Amino acid sequence: MIEQKAINTLRVLSVEAIAKAASGHPGMALGAAPIMHTLFTKVLNFNPKVDKWFNRDRFVMAAGHGSSLLYSCLHLVGVITMDDLKAFRSLNSITPGHPELHVTPCVDISSGPLGQGLAEAVGFALAESFLANKFNTETAKVVNHYTYALCGDGDMQEGATMESMSLAGHLGLNKLIVLYDSNDVQLDGDVAQATSDDTKKKMEAYNWNYLLVKDGNDTKDILVKIKKAQKSSKPTLIEIKTVIGIGAKQEGTCAVHGAPLPYEEVKAMRKALGGEEFSAEAEVYELYQGVQKNGCKKYRKWKRDIKQYKFENFEKYQEFEKIINNEFVVDFNTFAFKDDNKKATRVSSSEVLKWLGDKVPTLIGGTADLSCSTKAKVSGGFFSKSDRSARNIAFGVREHAMAGICNGMVSHGGLKVFCSGFFVFSDYMKPALRLAALMELPVIYVFSHDSIAVGEDGPTHQPIEQLTMLRSIPNFEVIRPADQFEMLAAWKIAMNSSNKPVALITSRQDLENVTYEKGLNNTIHGGYILSDFEKDIEAIIIASGSEVSLALEVQKKLALENRFVRVVSMPSLCLFEKQSTKYKESVLPKKISKRLVIEAGDAIHYYKYLGEKGKAYNINRFGKSAKASVLFKDYGFDSESILDFYKSM
Repeated sequence: MIEQKAINTLRVLSVEAIAKAASGHPGMALGAAPIMHTLFTKVLNFNPKVDKWFNRDRFVMAAGHGSSLLYSCLHLVGVITMDDLKAFRSLNSITPGHPELHVTPCVDISSGPLGQGLAEAVGFALAESFLANKFNTETAKVVNHYTYALCGDGDMQEGATMESMSLAGHLGLNKLIVLYDSNDVQLDGDVAQATSDDTKKKMEAYNWNYLLVKDGNDTKDILVKIKKAQKSSKPTLIEIKTVIGIGAKQEGTCAVHGAPLPYEEVKAMRKALGGEEFSAEAEVYELYQGVQKNGCKKYRKWKRDIKQYKFENFEKYQEFEKIINNEFVVDFNTFAFKDDNKKATRVSSSEVLKWLGDKVPTLIGGTADLSCSTKAKVSGGFFSKSDRSARNIAFGVREHAMAGICNGMVSHGGLKVFCSGFFVFSDYMKPALRLAALMELPVIYVFSHDSIAVGEDGPTHQPIEQLTMLRSIPNFEVIRPADQFEMLAAWKIAMNSSNKPVALITSRQDLENVTYEKGLNNTIHGGYILSDFEKDIEAIIIASGSEVSLALEVQKKLALENRFVRVVSMPSLCLFEKQSTKYKESVLPKKISKRLVIEAGDAIHYYKYLGEKGKAYNINRFGKSAKASVLFKDYGFDSESILDFYKSM
C-alpha cells in the first residue's frame, strides 16, 4: 500500500539523517510519522512554492526535537533537497537540530524549548481570529486558516503550555488543533513516574474539545478526528497513542528518545523498505507532489478572492495590503504630549501608546493582569469570544505564556504586538524573549517599575539585574528613557523595528522632563551629550532613566565649584554600540578618562566605557521594602551622596 510505504519512507529518511549526523531524536521520528504523513498529505493548506503565503495553515513543531521528521516531509513535498536532509544538524545547513524560522523554508516559527511551541500556536490562532474578524466579508474570506501543532509528553508538562491552553480555551480559539503524540515515555523513563494527570479531564476543564486516537498508526482515524476538530467551537487536542521508536529493537523505551539508533538497525530498516540509502520511490514522491498541486490550487483561489475583495472593498483591501506588507507608516511629528508636567515614563508611554492605537489599526497586545499599573493599553475593551475586534488582551497572570503567544502573533504577520508587565517579572518571560531575538521578531515589551523605586513591595518586586539580562541577549534592543521626550523617541524606534524585539523600560515614579529636543532627536543614537560646557571638561557622567536628572544635579553642583563635567544620557547601550567609532568618540572621547556611571541597577555593561579611571555608582544587592524616596536616600541615590562619591574618585 502506497500510504504505508510513504510513512515508512518518512521513518527511514529521518533515522538515516540522524545516523549520518550521529545526533538527533529517532523516537518521535519513528512514532509520529503517521501523524505527520496525514497532516501533510491530507490536511495542511500551504503552497510549497510560496513559502509565506499569508493565508496558509500554520504548523508548529512544538516538540522540535522531532525536526528530522519535519524535514523528511518538507523534502518529499519539494521544499528542501536530499542533500539538505543529509546535512541534518551540520554547520550552516538549512536543517538545524530544531526548527528555525528564516533558516528552513516553510518553517513557520522556531520551536524546541518545550512549552514555547504551544504558546506560539495560540498566538497564531489568536492572530488569525482577530484578522479574520477585521477583514473578512460575507463574500470573501481573505483570512481563513487553521493552526496545527504537534506536541509530545514533555510539552504537556510545561507550565507555559498549561497557561497557553487555559487562555486559548477561555478565548474559544476554535481554529487551533493540537496533535498530541502520546507515547507515555520521555527522556528519563516512563511518563508515569513524573505525572498522573488525566489529560481528557484537564483539557475539558480548560474548555477544550478532547478527542482520542487509540492507535497512532491508524491514519484514517487520525484524519477523521482532525476533520471533526475543524468543526468544533473550541480549540481541540487530539491525543494520539503511539509507540516511541516503533520498529527499533528498543521501541517503547526511553533509550530511543534522544540517541541515534545503531547503524545496523538503520540499515535493516532501509533494507525492509527497499532502495538505496537516502532515497524514496517515485510513487512516494508522486503522492507528496499532490500536496504541492493542492497548495497551488488553494493559493490561486485565494488570489482570485483577493481580486474580488479589492473590487468590492477597496478601502479594506488597501488597509489589508498595508498590514500584510508591514507598510503602515506613522508620522510621529504629529504627536504632542498633553502637558509638560513631571510624570512617570509609564504614564508618558501610555499617552504615546493610546495615540498609536488610534493610528495603527492592527496594534494589539496586553499585560499580565497589570494594565492599570504598567499603563500599557490601547483604547477599547478586551479581546474575547464575543468581541474579536478589541485590541487589548487580558493575558491574566500568565507571563510565561504571554511572551510566547506574542511571538506567535508577530510571526503570523499582519500585527504590531506589544506585551507588558513589571520589569522584575521579565525573568518569567526570558525563554520567549530570547526566541523573539533569535527569530528577529519585532515584539514590543513595555516593562514598568524599573528599579528600587518600586518601593514598598520590596526586593521581590525590585529589579536589580534585569537590565543586565536583557542587554545580554543578542539582537535585543533595550531602551530606558529619562523622560517623556526620550519615551516618544523610544516608541518610534520600537514601532519602526522590523527585525528585532524592543524593550521599553519605564519608571513607576514621576520624572522631571530634562531632555526635550535633544531626547527626541538623539535617542536613536543610544547615547548622546545632554549637557556640556565649552570650558575644559574634567569628567563625563553617564546615566539612563531616572538617574539622568541626578547626573544633571551633580553637574550643577560641581559647576558652582568651577568644576565642569559632561552629562551623557544613555537610554540604549545597544543602539550606542551600533554608532560609528567617530560618533562614539565624540560623545565619550578617550582624552576624558575620568568617568562616572550612575544607574540604579547592576550596570555591568557600562564597564566597557569606564576605562582605568572610571567607576560605576550602581546597585549590586537586593532592595528593601520602603517608600521610593526613602530607599533612594538609603542606597545613596541622591545628588549629595553621588557628589561625595565623585569627589572621592
